[in-house]
Amino acid sequence: MPEKATNTADSSEDPVTADRIVFFDGVCGLCNHTVDFLLRRDTKGRLKFAPLQGTTATEVLPSDVRKQLDTMAYYRDGQLYYRSTAVLQVIRDLGGAWGRFATLLLVIPPTVRNFGYRCVSASRYCIFGKQEACRIPTTEERTRFLN
Repeated sequence: MPEKATNTADSSEDPVTADRIVFFDGVCGLCNHTVDFLLRRDTKGRLKFAPLQGTTATEVLPSDVRKQLDTMAYYRDGQLYYRSTAVLQVIRDLGGAWGRFATLLLVIPPTVRNFGYRCVSASRYCIFGKQEACRIPTTEERTRFLN
């Protein structure tokens, strides 16, 4: 699977109305901590969130990505990003110091970045735990979450 793939966002049948969607494993403790981190820092509310196990993921992501719950995906303006590139693109979109930091890390070749990404994703349940069900957003967060 490539780091970056083009989605058919220009088609009139595109189900996506949000221009920035972070797809995450809804039962992963690390993924949920990451979503909390992003919610606190995305003060403009531009990021939307959807579990890989949800219907938005079914409409937007290829089936092989949805089955790989260890792969974070980021949909931005018709483009799909995966793994470390997805993480860094999301952080870059936060702007400020976070954005500059992510831009620096994007210089590192994806094969090197993804080695680290895969090491963390392989042990994420052991280190951060696994929840019984997908994250339930608070009342304030509901507008930021897609199914």
